[in-house]
Amino acid sequence: MNRPWIWGLAAAVLGLAADQASKLWLLFGVRLGETGAIPLAPFAELRLIWNYGISYGLFQQDGDVGRWLLVALALVAAVAMSVWMMRAKSRVLALALGLIVGGAVGNAIDRAWWGAVVDFVHLFLPDRSRSWYVFNLADVWIVVGVIGLLYDSVVAGPKDATKSGSS
Repeated sequence: MNRPWIWGLAAAVLGLAADQASKLWLLFGVRLGETGAIPLAPFAELRLIWNYGISYGLFQQDGDVGRWLLVALALVAAVAMSVWMMRAKSRVLALALGLIVGGAVGNAIDRAWWGAVVDFVHLFLPDRSRSWYVFNLADVWIVVGVIGLLYDSVVAGPKDATKSGSS
């Protein structure tokens, strides 16, 4: 029996667990907030940033209304994508949706618990003339999930409307 949603559920659970474990380890094991930036390579470091907004620091929230609105929005999106995942007919689609769900829930947990999302991976050019935003594993899962959605819809191409779970 073909059940692609199981792959999506596994991706969501494992992605969420890895995201939360990495954040807790960096906050309480490494104590990144106290140690400051930790160089990893000429172009990367671990650096603690509390993100009160969404991707790229957009829509910064300094109050509880905005905070809880973003939590609710992330959870509504996660539920909608979970329903889509349960109806998915392809493993790639289910995995992609599972990664997005795991990432969205991971960042929602941060925002609900800490009041902000814990970001820690900082990439930049070796001369530091250009810098990318600081992100976390949940962000990686969301981006990889979106790439998977694009792959499923463009490269793999649905053979019919039922492949994507639509009827």
